Formats: sequence, C-alpha cells, structure tokens
Amino acid sequence: MLGANRATSVAVVHAASRTRATLPAIQFISVRTFADVDIEHGRKEWKILGDLKNYKPSRKNDEEAPSAHAILLRSHKLKEEEVPPTVRAIARCGAGTNNVPVARMTELGIPVFNTPGANANAVKELVLCGLLLGSRRVVDGINHMKDLGNQGLARERVEKDKAMFGGREIKGKTLAVIGLGHIGSMTARDAAELGMNLQGYDPGLSVQSALKLPTSISLCDSIAAAVAGADYISINIPYIKGEGGTHGIIGKDVIENFKADAVLLNFARGELVDSEAMKVFLDSGNGRYVSDFPDDLLWDHKNAVILPHLGASTEEAEDAAASMAADTIRDFLQTGAIRNSVNFPTCSLGECSGSTVRITVVNLNVPGCLAKITDAVASENFNIVQQINQSRGNIAYSVLDIDTEGHNAVADFKSVQEKITMLEGVLCSRIIYEGKTPGTGFAKNLEGEYFV
Repeated sequence: MLGANRATSVAVVHAASRTRATLPAIQFISVRTFADVDIEHGRKEWKILGDLKNYKPSRKNDEEAPSAHAILLRSHKLKEEEVPPTVRAIARCGAGTNNVPVARMTELGIPVFNTPGANANAVKELVLCGLLLGSRRVVDGINHMKDLGNQGLARERVEKDKAMFGGREIKGKTLAVIGLGHIGSMTARDAAELGMNLQGYDPGLSVQSALKLPTSISLCDSIAAAVAGADYISINIPYIKGEGGTHGIIGKDVIENFKADAVLLNFARGELVDSEAMKVFLDSGNGRYVSDFPDDLLWDHKNAVILPHLGASTEEAEDAAASMAADTIRDFLQTGAIRNSVNFPTCSLGECSGSTVRITVVNLNVPGCLAKITDAVASENFNIVQQINQSRGNIAYSVLDIDTEGHNAVADFKSVQEKITMLEGVLCSRIIYEGKTPGTGFAKNLEGEYFV
C-alpha cells in the first residue's frame, strides 16, 4: 500500500564489500538472479535483513531480490531480465556504464547513475606509472633478469646487459593530454610537477576542470594539433558508440601526427584506439603503446605494454565509487534529486517541507504531458506549492511539492497518483512522504496495468 512503512531495499550486484557509505533506513541484498515478478509483487511488507555494520550477504537473502528498490553494481553485466518492476534506480560504481543496458532502462523510466571522478586519482596514478613504463624498458628488464636467474647468470650479467634496456627521462618532455576532465586535469597537474611541458585538447572543457589545470598548459584546437610534437600522449575520454562517437578516434589520421618515438598511454577504453593503425606505427619506429585494456593485435608486440584493467583497482577507489553510488541512490530515494545520471536530466527541488508531500513523475518527453500531470493534481483539489521539470532526450522528469492542508490521510494521495501514473506517456511516479522510509510510494504503468 502507498505510504506503508516498508524498508528500502538496495540490491548490490558484485559490488565491493568494503562500502562505508552511511545509509540510514536502507538495507542491502546480495543479488545473483531474479525470480519472475507478477503484478502484485511489491505489495508485501518488508523484513529487515541487516544493516551496514552487521549484514553479511548470503544465499538465503536472494529470495528478497525481486522486490529491490535499487541496484548497485560494479562490473557485473546487467541484463534486462535481472531488473524487476520494483526497481527505481540503478547505480554503477564507476564512470563507465557499458555493462548496463542504458537505452532500455531509459525506455523503462529507470535512471542510471555513475560515479564520475571517484576513481580519478587511482587512474591518474596508473597513467603516471605508464609514463615510466613507456620511458624505460622496465618490463623487458624484469623478464630478462628472470631468464638470467633461471640460467644462474644474473649476477654475472646484471651490469653487462643494462645497455639493452636504456631509456629516457620524462623531465622536460612534452605530454599531450586528450580529455581534460577529472582524470585528465589531475594527470596534467601532476605531470607539470614532474617538470613536463603540457599540451591539451578538450572541446567540452568545464570551468571546474579548467581551474584545476596548470597555467603552463597549452590548449589546442584539435587532437591532431595536441599530439603533434608530443613525446607522450594520454587519452582520457569516454567511449561513445555510433556516428559522431569516439570509436577508433585515435586512428591513422591522428597517429600520422605522432613523433616516431611517441608513447601513447591509453587507460580510458581500448576501443578508442585503431589497433591496425597503431600496429603500423609501432612496427615503423621506436614508439610505444601502454594500456590496461586487452588488444588481440598488440598484446605481444615488442613495443607494447598491455596490463590487466587496473585503473580503478585500488581499495580507495572502490570505496569512493561505492560510497558515491550509495549516496546518489539515497538522495534519489529520499528527495527525488537526480545527479550524475547518464540518461536522465540533472534535477533537484531541494528539501521537502513538513507541510507538503512530494510527487516525482517520469514520462516521455512529448508535448502536453506536463499539462496533463498538473491537471490531474488540480482535479483532486490539490495545490502545487513548487515544481521543477527537466528533460533529456526522450525522457522528462518532474518533481512537484503538493500542499497537504486538508489532505492528511495517505488515502487522499492514492487517487491522484493513479491518475498521474496512468496518463498516456507516463512511465512511473513516486510519492515521497517526509519522515517516512525512502523508496515507498512507487507506482508504475506496466503496459496499461497499474503496478504499486
């Protein structure tokens, strides 16, 4: 029933066990598979399964997963059938959302959140490591010493063979940073401290990121211009599929501007680099490629260093990402606020006052839908105190604060919510009661069926 005092459930799919976020009134359930959910599912009362300090995931809790209010995941590849109708939101503990069917979730009215910047320092440190791996043949030297050790010749040859692995210093060299967001700006700042000259390119450079950049950086008007003359190139841009996307953006037309001995550092996404073009470059000179993404063509090239995907694999980064994801979900469930969503508009109406009830509505971004929503509110003699409506692509999101004067019973709001939810174009709605358990008051239009 709407307004029932049910505990909010957040399903955690393969997330870190070290999450330290403070989440009052939110319980966590370990998810492996979901059972079929019928139209009545979600009406039942919730059991408290544990808390952040004492809860230990176990197989016995899997049966509760079909009624989860939200899903938090890290690397698990989420499928549509794993998302029950009760889910209000999904959060990825990391920046990329390639393992979430974002387009389909948008169609279902489910916001998908990520955690931009949470792992930025960890990736930045690996980029700096990549600078050194690309400057000195450290990996080759390690493997050589292991071979000598197996032959019992390590002590004899340790000095004689060092000339085989000569390198160069990074101080005074030029680093081109492609993409100046969280990771790129941090990389540029620390590289400057190491005495490097800087060139950068980012067509969407934000004021926040610009303020983090060292004053010595030279901003260019294209990727080709940024990489020209650079000794090292770090790419820190998102992978976007489709026309106008970034698939293979580091291709022949860009690589032909590289210096013959340039080092490309790719700790962003493997698909950003055209492997065929990169192989031609590595074959033709003394250039290097350092990445933590698998590459079927370059994995054993003598001038390539391919690592496991280690960018965000630190305890600190995993904790920060999990904490940010949990905070984002909590904010959404408690107040309806949307931030760091990859498919919904940023939207916040602030805190809900004690004299109002908040209704949030997800609908298709079509003409007249907002008017129908406000008309439905007025038809039940409710007064809208304040509201906000934002749209992004095909989706629109509204938050309305309704005056409760003369409408003290929960039942008074059931009718208006059903009217709103069953309007053409509306996907789902929530009523947020101040002081009540977050996540309750959810209703969904399931192909003409009213689901609560």
